[in-house]
Amino acid sequence: MGRLERVDDQSWREFTAAPMAVLMLGKSDCEACNAWTAELEQFLGGDTEWTGVRFGKILLDEGRLIDFKRSNRWVAEIDELPFNQIYVSGERSKSFAGGGVERLVSRLRNLSAPP
Repeated sequence: MGRLERVDDQSWREFTAAPMAVLMLGKSDCEACNAWTAELEQFLGGDTEWTGVRFGKILLDEGRLIDFKRSNRWVAEIDELPFNQIYVSGERSKSFAGGGVERLVSRLRNLSAPP
């Protein structure tokens, strides 16, 4: 997966505690999620601006997410996938549904100068 990390019940706390992290939530059978994953992986493959930001993906239809879902009750309210949540120092910050590198970069720039 390259820079797009696979996040699960054992790794989500450490992942979201990073100085800045982007967590994409999707499902394995979601075409829009798979398209956004491909677009994001292509972007990350050539990115040099956001190397200090962690990027990860959780598939909500995979098992072993009990701790994540219990600790993040807001996940139950998501009605559109993919969903992207940006964390700054462990706290939820900006979020958006759907994909789009330009949308993502705009939100990252609004949160901080590039690392």
